[in-house]
Amino acid sequence: MRVVLQRVSRASVIVDDRVVGAINDGLLILVGVAAGDGETQAQALASKVAGLRIFADSEGRINESLRDIGGSALVVSQFTLHAEVRKGRRPSFTAAGRPEVAEPLVDHFAQSLRSHGVPVETGEFGALMSVELVNEGPFTIVIDSADLERSRRG
Repeated sequence: MRVVLQRVSRASVIVDDRVVGAINDGLLILVGVAAGDGETQAQALASKVAGLRIFADSEGRINESLRDIGGSALVVSQFTLHAEVRKGRRPSFTAAGRPEVAEPLVDHFAQSLRSHGVPVETGEFGALMSVELVNEGPFTIVIDSADLERSRRG
């Protein structure tokens, strides 16, 4: 799994002219499921995201987590995070997880974040979504579960 975290002062997802998810201070989290991913990856990423110290403390130092600031998360599925562009000019998405596997894993990731005390809103899986955000910083981080697994082993 791969996530793109964007620190936001507000973010929302709109589908068919209706807001399906919205947050204020927190993280917009784009989630891409790869073929072969499972609940272990979803849980590891949720744990990392919930505790990652990427928000300013009272002295302006980047020293607080999403939980520390009482922030929320807006989780949006995005299979294009696993686009392969090495050959040709048309991206290949064969590395992305199939929708019937990806949808429950994105849901599991969101539920795992909730279990860490993070309020979570979501987009709508498979829908054409408009995502609006105010990126604070801007502050954007990419985390891949494969990198987390490698760091645990070595």
